[in-house]
Amino acid sequence: MKRKQLKGTRLAAGMRLFDPAEVQLFRAEGQWRHRTFLDDFLDHADSTPDKAAVVSYAKGRLLPETVTYGQLRAYVDRFAAALLDIGTGPGKVVSIQVANGWEGPALALATMRVGAVPNPIPIIYREHEVRHMLEEAGSAVYVAPQHFRGYDFAEMGARLHREIASLEHVYFINADDAVSSELHFARHFIEPRRELDPALGATLDSLRPGADDLAMLVFTSGTTGKPKAALHTFNTAWSGYRNVIVNALDLKSDDIAFMASTLGHLTGFIHGMLVPLSLGQKVVYQDQWDVDQMLDLLETEGLTWTLSATTFALDMVDAQKHRPRPLASKLRAFACGGASIPPGVAVDMDQIFSTSLVPLWGCSETGIASIHHLGAALDVLDASDGYPVPWQETRVVDDDLAPVPAGTIGNLQVRGPGVFAGYFGREDLTLDAFTADGWYDTGDLGKVLPDGAIRIAGRSKDIIIRGGQNISAVEIESALYKHPEVQEVAVVAYPDERLGERVCAMVVPRPSGSSLTLENVARFLDAAGMAKPFWPQRLVLVDQLPRTPSGKVQKFVLRRELADVLREEQA
Repeated sequence: MKRKQLKGTRLAAGMRLFDPAEVQLFRAEGQWRHRTFLDDFLDHADSTPDKAAVVSYAKGRLLPETVTYGQLRAYVDRFAAALLDIGTGPGKVVSIQVANGWEGPALALATMRVGAVPNPIPIIYREHEVRHMLEEAGSAVYVAPQHFRGYDFAEMGARLHREIASLEHVYFINADDAVSSELHFARHFIEPRRELDPALGATLDSLRPGADDLAMLVFTSGTTGKPKAALHTFNTAWSGYRNVIVNALDLKSDDIAFMASTLGHLTGFIHGMLVPLSLGQKVVYQDQWDVDQMLDLLETEGLTWTLSATTFALDMVDAQKHRPRPLASKLRAFACGGASIPPGVAVDMDQIFSTSLVPLWGCSETGIASIHHLGAALDVLDASDGYPVPWQETRVVDDDLAPVPAGTIGNLQVRGPGVFAGYFGREDLTLDAFTADGWYDTGDLGKVLPDGAIRIAGRSKDIIIRGGQNISAVEIESALYKHPEVQEVAVVAYPDERLGERVCAMVVPRPSGSSLTLENVARFLDAAGMAKPFWPQRLVLVDQLPRTPSGKVQKFVLRRELADVLREEQA
């Protein structure tokens, strides 16, 4: 695998070597190419400079901010020149923790423009998470807002600047005079017109990355503990994400994308930035999720597609049911991942919005591994998490790596051109993640249905072993989502001396479900035909479920909180 800019640098640490025969096959099949997302964007900026690229809606701002492809290109070059001025180039990591707006794409593309590697960080993260990520990535530059949603990023960032050895530069967007001049993003990146330097273009072209160079360093969702730094090349990201979603949703340049998920997470970074801008689309951002405003944008901006977590779709359905408004929706596709999809949501999206809810499954390391296609029958959409992507291989095996029969739950593994390049700086984790013959173990459990589709059964820790019997947490959750008083639910295990583990349902009740009881839940599951061993032995009502920025429930947090409750009860 070509590493013209990374060979011998610290960023190469942890990267796996692709088999030359595999690489040749990937290219021959058109799954790897000789272009990058950056090349695509620059071409669109040249051919359609007056077309809107980014439209940003910010909470508290009356009107949206629109930036055209030509304007965004100018900012990219200006920011790239600023990065070169501070010595940022190949082999360096630029960590970007900004709210959704044009600045994020401009800075990420500028980082690629100088051959450096962008590291998106979710805007909701605070010092504990940010410190871990900056240290783990060895970031040279960190950019954040001065304030956002009441949090003082400047105070945190200045402290991290002093304490993290690799961190050479820290800048704050929308900074006021309380921030020292050398930390003002605008004074270093926006005000100087360095993009007018006639020699800049040649310099940037000499640094332009190739398709096999690193495109991003992204941290995994952290559903089971500390996030790991996953590396994607332009080619693995293109094959695993961009090519999949374009084919499944039949996306074109005149489509209009929407993204409210943070650009600091892979979901937003790929599908809210790289995909639409590489296709020449207009993309509409919200810096904070506002379902009522989003429903208005269906008409005012003409949104045609989005990819986000299940919770966003649930909010849309709930808002329109309780606060009906006239709709002229053109939203033909809502690709849905990050968490299991409750039964009936696909039907609601179709009936209320004329929108096809397109389930998918994948992870940061594999890209999209299975997905449905636009226009699939509702019963098909409700029954599974999509069909395996044709150019990637998917298998279901037992703990000894032997294939299991169709319909049997096992460990899901993926191999192919969209699988990531490794965990940065952790060759041990990279080696452990792959089998000897190159399959990546996703940590997810699932089964192959009779029609060849994949049905996810949860993470490996989502199997509860009660009295020697394996119980799928996802199956119980799917059943409880049909309960009229259940808004959200997560099922986790808790220890039992006699049975090994028992079942606990953590439920966010609907307003009408404040009196929900364990007995009520048992009667409901009994009437639904679920066997008694699957019924929860404990019910905990909560205000909300802890989630990652991509919408996945952090069950390790729930297990920890439940363990604290049990200790208090035993004290």
